Amino acid sequence: MVDLNGNYGFMITRELWLKRIEDCWKRAPIVWLSGVRRVGKTTLVKCVEDARYINCDLPTSVRLLEDIEAFYSSVEQPVVIFDEVHRLPDPSLLLKIGADEFKHLKILATGSSTLAATNKFRDSLTGRKRNLTLLPVLAEELDSFGIKDMDRRLFNGGLPDALLSAEKDESFFSEWMDSYYARDVAELFNVGKRSGFLMLVEALLRQSGGICEVASLAKMSGLSRPTVMSYLDVLEITHLIHKLRPFHGGGKQELVRRAKVYSFDTGFVAHSRGWTQLRDDDRGLLWEHLVLDVLLTQCERVRYWRDKRDREVDFVLPVSDGRVDIVEAKWNAASFEPKNLRAFRALYPEGRNIVVSHQAQPAFTRDTGGLSVTYAGLSELRSLLTVG
Repeated sequence: MVDLNGNYGFMITRELWLKRIEDCWKRAPIVWLSGVRRVGKTTLVKCVEDARYINCDLPTSVRLLEDIEAFYSSVEQPVVIFDEVHRLPDPSLLLKIGADEFKHLKILATGSSTLAATNKFRDSLTGRKRNLTLLPVLAEELDSFGIKDMDRRLFNGGLPDALLSAEKDESFFSEWMDSYYARDVAELFNVGKRSGFLMLVEALLRQSGGICEVASLAKMSGLSRPTVMSYLDVLEITHLIHKLRPFHGGGKQELVRRAKVYSFDTGFVAHSRGWTQLRDDDRGLLWEHLVLDVLLTQCERVRYWRDKRDREVDFVLPVSDGRVDIVEAKWNAASFEPKNLRAFRALYPEGRNIVVSHQAQPAFTRDTGGLSVTYAGLSELRSLLTVG
């Protein structure tokens, strides 16, 4: 547990993520913890017990790590943490020596992007690491943050600074974006058109949850199609967007190529759309993002399904042996209409049907339109996925 500099008068713990770090260490000596700026990586890693913490942003840390073997030999704790490790001149060598020569140590390294985002990593550390992406505060973590109002999580977003702010500070989002571009994009990628890049980001945030139309995005941002496609890769690598590929089985009426794109955080969606308060339709869109967050922490593959008649299923989870689970996100359970699900199940009959609603607690199962559907709240979705 860690206090947030005493500013909020309560203790915050993110046990779900600490457990996931431990689970990763069971499979590899290095955990690469990435996530967007100010998502809480440093606060989280400082909760890891009995660890040597190194802030790689500091010049003193760079000097300390010049003799890598001497440093590791001096570590008395079972865990060593390298925060913002990509700031070092040769981070892959540091991590490789730790994993290969000091096998008694567990290593936790953090950065804003995936490990492959910078050319400083000359070694991919194959077999030595597990990747873990820290997401904004999940709905199931709100009690730990002292938040009881779901609208606050939807509207302010899940970055701790924004979530815990008594009033929504619109300047936070523009300042965050400036910092993101300067430190996570310009320093690591060949992005030559700042204004076009940021216009692309703004368009994606406004359209979050929709089909990614490259030609339309190119027109709105003033960029070429190849540049848009390149920048989309940058945004995915730096975790600003989640890209869902379509699920299909080769049917002629199914979409097979066009991805859906979701923003990393509901607060940025609300800000980009200029919302000053939430309506039910707004809650429905943002709720979909919260459901996706849970799926991303639990499932290796998350897809969506859509056919050429615009029948769509929110989230598709391929399981095994032809079995496919589906998850529909509905703020109000009563608004669920099964016709799209029936179209999907006509093609893929095996699997569970789950509707995640703000109202469906405790979970229950009933016949809906001739299909067995389980209705559940977000707090129960993870256990349902684990059992499945």
